[in-house]
Amino acid sequence: MNDYILILPILASFFVTLFLIPSWIKRAKKAGLVGKDVNKINGKEIAEAGGVTVVSGFAMGVLIYVSISTFIFKRADNFIEIFSLMSSIFFIAFIAFTDDILGWKIGLRRRTRIVLVAFASIPLIAINAGKSAISVPFFGGVDLGIIYPLVLIPLGIVGATTTYNFLAGFNGLEAGQGVIILSALAIVSYFTGSSWIAIIALCMVSALLAFLIFNFCPAKVFPGDSLTYPVGGLIAIMAILGNFEKIAVFFFIPVIIEFILKGRGKYVKQSFGKPNSDGSLDLKYEKIYSLNHLAIFLMKNHGVKPTEKKVVFSIWAFQLLVILIGFAIFSGGIFL
Repeated sequence: MNDYILILPILASFFVTLFLIPSWIKRAKKAGLVGKDVNKINGKEIAEAGGVTVVSGFAMGVLIYVSISTFIFKRADNFIEIFSLMSSIFFIAFIAFTDDILGWKIGLRRRTRIVLVAFASIPLIAINAGKSAISVPFFGGVDLGIIYPLVLIPLGIVGATTTYNFLAGFNGLEAGQGVIILSALAIVSYFTGSSWIAIIALCMVSALLAFLIFNFCPAKVFPGDSLTYPVGGLIAIMAILGNFEKIAVFFFIPVIIEFILKGRGKYVKQSFGKPNSDGSLDLKYEKIYSLNHLAIFLMKNHGVKPTEKKVVFSIWAFQLLVILIGFAIFSGGIFL
């Protein structure tokens, strides 16, 4: 019966984020930390870097969970892993906020971001997180030993953190993707015996849901890297601590496709559409450089009026489809 109290950290993450966002919007506008809503004709200046409110709500939820475990359940299970996770997320959030402050047109150099995010993996390396034994096709089980913490953990965190923001640029898209992927990974965590990871994931999910109230079209606040980097980092960290890297990578397929499409444009082409006065969107370029562009292209070729909301819903639907396929493929290792 006491397990019901674990809803408190999840609710706390939601309401703390919800409480902080209006103040952040005012402060960000006053400080000039704003960006144009480019998918709309004469788009307004919108407060940026709203992800700091999500990280704050998430942190409060996790700390309440730790408090409940300590004072009510009288246990300290997985506290080392939890505080390593939080250390990495805070480091990633600091890097992201610095990038947001500098502005997306200037920002940190790509190489600088990669190096700094690699440093954010140190808390997980220090506790030798995850399992070094992996299954390799045709070779069976292989124990990578020290290569796993020193090489694969930094690579996983850098990869997920720095690419999650590629599939972005539309109101609500990044936060909604986070809700979908993290909710799916929370299910995986629960059924594979890591319920504590599921609680942490749901704290981020609830914070993202609160953020979506202000971020969905028409947005009143943008997420910035302050949201996308911690969400991407959390996905990688959950996979490492829960030892379900394969299904996490599978769930990441839309982002991987986006990474490949961005490569066609040498990672400089933008994901935005070209807004029309009737609220519809046209392609910004002649070629497809993003799943967002592909969604617009397919809608136009099937007689559907492309709008920002429809593009976002179509990407979310694709992500859900990938997750359902993933559950079907990996069900034997999750639910049995």
